[in-house]
Amino acid sequence: MLEINLEKYNYELPDERIARFPVEPRDSSKLLIYKNLQISETVFSNLENHLSESTFLVFNNTKVIPARLFFEKTNGVIIEVFLLNPVEPSTVVSQAMETTQTCTWACMIGNKKRFKEKVNATIAPSPSGRVGVGLFAELVDSENNHVKFSWNNPALTFAEIVRYFGQIPLPPYLKRATELKDYETYQTVYSKNDGAVAAPTAGLHFTEQVFADLAQRNIKHDFITLHVGAGTFQPIKVQNVVEHKMHCEQMVFNKTFIINLLQNASFVIPVGTTSMRSLESLYWFGVKLKIASNSQHPVGEGGGGAFFIEKLFAYNQTESFSIEASLKAILDYMTENNLSELIGETEIFIFPGYKFKICKGIITNFHQPDSTLILLIAALVGENWQKIYDYALQNNFRFLSYGDSSLLIP
Repeated sequence: MLEINLEKYNYELPDERIARFPVEPRDSSKLLIYKNLQISETVFSNLENHLSESTFLVFNNTKVIPARLFFEKTNGVIIEVFLLNPVEPSTVVSQAMETTQTCTWACMIGNKKRFKEKVNATIAPSPSGRVGVGLFAELVDSENNHVKFSWNNPALTFAEIVRYFGQIPLPPYLKRATELKDYETYQTVYSKNDGAVAAPTAGLHFTEQVFADLAQRNIKHDFITLHVGAGTFQPIKVQNVVEHKMHCEQMVFNKTFIINLLQNASFVIPVGTTSMRSLESLYWFGVKLKIASNSQHPVGEGGGGAFFIEKLFAYNQTESFSIEASLKAILDYMTENNLSELIGETEIFIFPGYKFKICKGIITNFHQPDSTLILLIAALVGENWQKIYDYALQNNFRFLSYGDSSLLIP
């Protein structure tokens, strides 16, 4: 069995180095550059000067929803409900967000022992709070924490409802309440598809000016969607990190993106760990299709062509296929099944020893010690992750979600 010792991926992060608020403007954050084994720094607005014209940037355009909801019982007791993933009428996030009148989600529940009856939502201090709309919650499956939501205006979608009643769920390590400004600053400027409970924070530094500068250099880009789940903050609590229970997240790729990726596959740089996980998962789905085609067996453990990448699938494969072969298999699969978009789930765990298939580097923030994200960075840059983080600590870089950025090209 694989064994990776957690102690090797720890470092001391002083509390004062955690950025509680973002810098303004977004692109004035610092940018650490690790390229050709050398470390330097600049300002994020200079990003285009450090990318070659062959670079193809991939962004995650998920949009953070106000996933923290509060409900009040008749006796004044408050029940907190945190949305995780939809159950009914669809497990597809985009479809669940567009449903009207009722839906059911798996949730984290605060004060669960007091949650015995249907409860009414309280009005959150969100920028779009609306009086006159009622939202109700009922615990319909206590074992699985399934909560059924209903509301009294059938003209409103669930996406609109959570914007009225919910709070943006800031990362717990910020140790502060959500403020009105966070509804803007904790979203990327290109956020589009509702469904994340945490921002793809590497993208928070991008502005319209940065995109214009990239376009002037003819640096191409495109978008995928991975709805970031609460599991991204889940600490590793086992000494052998391979035993860590990896969270599962939903991804969406449209056919045009896969065609663009195939045409620009020579130097792909994901913006953020979620984009990296998505791209590598996409490759492995193509491998599954190739294996299934060669053996005439259905794809995935569940069969039926299900797009699901298990935690350690990549480490157990002996067959090797090129990026082009994998992506072409996916395009053929989509054509045969008349699909304009591909929806899948991944629990891929990228840690040292992983061989990257699509990604040549990453743009990312600085991550917590002992986290799955530090392991991903170490998988990319090797033991030099420690030098990179030592430099950042010694040169006043700001850490975590609202912190500074890095461009890492091993």
